[in-house]
Amino acid sequence: MDEPTKEQKIWQVVAAIPAGKVASYGQVAEMAGLGRQARFVGRALGKLPAGHSVPWYRVLRTNGQIAFPEGSEAFNRQSRLLAGEGVEVTNGRVSMKTYRWLP
Repeated sequence: MDEPTKEQKIWQVVAAIPAGKVASYGQVAEMAGLGRQARFVGRALGKLPAGHSVPWYRVLRTNGQIAFPEGSEAFNRQSRLLAGEGVEVTNGRVSMKTYRWLP
């Protein structure tokens, strides 16, 4: 069986984040075995195929901030999806202390 690509490893980690929890880009990189490649996590999530079920919106900056520009469609969509799972988003930020996924 083929070894999963770096993107697939990232997608697997993100798919494991439970509803109502979030993780940082760096945390996902670490858990996928990619060390400190947090920026690569963002690029990999941007390559998700159409129709996927990976909860990309549960991944935030280390400080809990949504990475998209405030007011953009992507920012608003991520905020809505998180709120729909009971994650409180205030001024574009989530309390990592409260909502961080600790598997």
